[in-house]
Amino acid sequence: MHSFPSPLPPARPTDTAEFAMAFTSTPRGARLARLFVSHCLDAWGHPYDSHVNETLSLITAELCANAVRHGRVPGRDFHVRLAAEADGGRLRVEVSDTRAERRPAATTPADPGAESESGRGLLLVTALADAWGVTDRRGGPGKTVWAVVGTACPVGGLPAGAGGGTGQQR
Repeated sequence: MHSFPSPLPPARPTDTAEFAMAFTSTPRGARLARLFVSHCLDAWGHPYDSHVNETLSLITAELCANAVRHGRVPGRDFHVRLAAEADGGRLRVEVSDTRAERRPAATTPADPGAESESGRGLLLVTALADAWGVTDRRGGPGKTVWAVVGTACPVGGLPAGAGGGTGQQR
């Protein structure tokens, strides 16, 4: 399942822009996934320094880090899929791993505490995404954690939904 970022956005409104690739379940694989998503968004017209690119890159980094840390099965890759809705109004990132028994709760995560060194990834995803959740992985064992972000940036500079995803679509 290797396809490379499309250098151009969809030609017609009915076409769907999509990027999907497998990465090794290592910190390097998670870093490469974030970089590829950022590159793909840039190619689709969301520059590297745009709010959409920065937000989706951060969400991708957090979901991939979780897949490597909590969903790793030796010898198995994790998969990343980025897709734009046909009208381009929302982007969806999906990160799939093969560990089905370790599913995050699709609710607002508990505050990890000031002294904790981890546990903030899903808090960031909740704050930045319009919606996020967990589903069974298509075509195999495991799970898919997904997040959706709107591409419009309202007055005030914050993306639609910033500060309130709850694991459910609003």
